[in-house]
Amino acid sequence: MKIELQSIATIRSPYCDLKDMPVQPCGADDVYATIEFKEEYSQGLKDLDGFSHVYLIYYFHKVTKPQLSVIPFNDKTKTPRGVFSTRTPMHPNSLGMSLVELVGVKDNVVTIKGVDIVDGTPLVDIKPYIEHFDRVCGEVKSGWMLSSADEVKKMRADERFVG
Repeated sequence: MKIELQSIATIRSPYCDLKDMPVQPCGADDVYATIEFKEEYSQGLKDLDGFSHVYLIYYFHKVTKPQLSVIPFNDKTKTPRGVFSTRTPMHPNSLGMSLVELVGVKDNVVTIKGVDIVDGTPLVDIKPYIEHFDRVCGEVKSGWMLSSADEVKKMRADERFVG
């Protein structure tokens, strides 16, 4: 089976360097960015402005060497973890996902808030957050992740996943 993904847009953020970036959108809740869609995809943005949040699915274009074992930023024990139990960019297919606030849509440009993404990142897809689809009902477990919401918000990237 052949899978081909293509960029539909480019994310423009204030982060030009990976180091010291927030590692999750909650750490950048006051940071604005834009997504510049290719003209041929602008018709697909119709009706998106009725949603408060969107998922961004993007390609970690700065990852040069995926890893199957990593020490995640928010792992207080500094234990190597299987990459699939983490949100690090080092996955084999280098896809990222962020849930961000949708500020507005004008022509082929989408303005968002709460951005933890480096400038120039290729966007592969965008999907609306729908509360009745996406909210988890019942018990939620976060595995090895013990950091508090405040600790996650304050966490910044270091040299671990740069390059």
